[in-house]
Amino acid sequence: MSSESGELLGIDPIELRFPFQLNKQISCSLQLTNKTDEQVAFKVKTTSPKKYCVRPNNGIVPPRSTADVLVTMQTQREAPPDMQCKDKFLVQSAIVGKDVTPKDITGEMFTKESGNVVDEVKLKVVYVTPSSITEGSEDGSPGSLSYQEATKEPKESEKAITEPFVLISKLMDERNSAMEQNKKLREELDFLRRGISGQHGGFSLVFVLVIAILGILLGFIMKR
Repeated sequence: MSSESGELLGIDPIELRFPFQLNKQISCSLQLTNKTDEQVAFKVKTTSPKKYCVRPNNGIVPPRSTADVLVTMQTQREAPPDMQCKDKFLVQSAIVGKDVTPKDITGEMFTKESGNVVDEVKLKVVYVTPSSITEGSEDGSPGSLSYQEATKEPKESEKAITEPFVLISKLMDERNSAMEQNKKLREELDFLRRGISGQHGGFSLVFVLVIAILGILLGFIMKR
């Protein structure tokens, strides 16, 4: 993983990558590394606070130490257009005294007016696409397996929904074809009737046989 080098905290990774799945919470972790010999306070902000849960959203990182932050995306009922996400995160950090605890952290600590040495690192959110999931599955990453399993179920459900409509469409086509053939046979029957009547002035044995054969064909077609 690559990391973002801020003045105070190193952040890994520089992108919050979520293997997007509908109707499921998805988590992504951040590792904050204190690169100084001082105690550093941090605060994590996002442009979509109702969509994400950040634990902890603030805290203290001792000198030359690391801290983990878990970002959880709440259940989503709809996928964004083209799987593009515009959400952003901001990690603020400031050097504070050794006596400062997480309970003492306030927003004012991360402003220049506070007199503290402050730093800010912006992170973007990326929804993992099927292509990047496939690439990740080559190294056996667990996230890629869960995504593949999730994408398999919609395909099966779509197939179950589509098959009845395909069958109905096929039956309708066969019915229309049978009706068209029936219409043509009736037209041919009328033509033969008029031709024989005009030549002989009445019915003949040939005409009766033709009528019988056409009747059998019509019956066969209608039974289909």
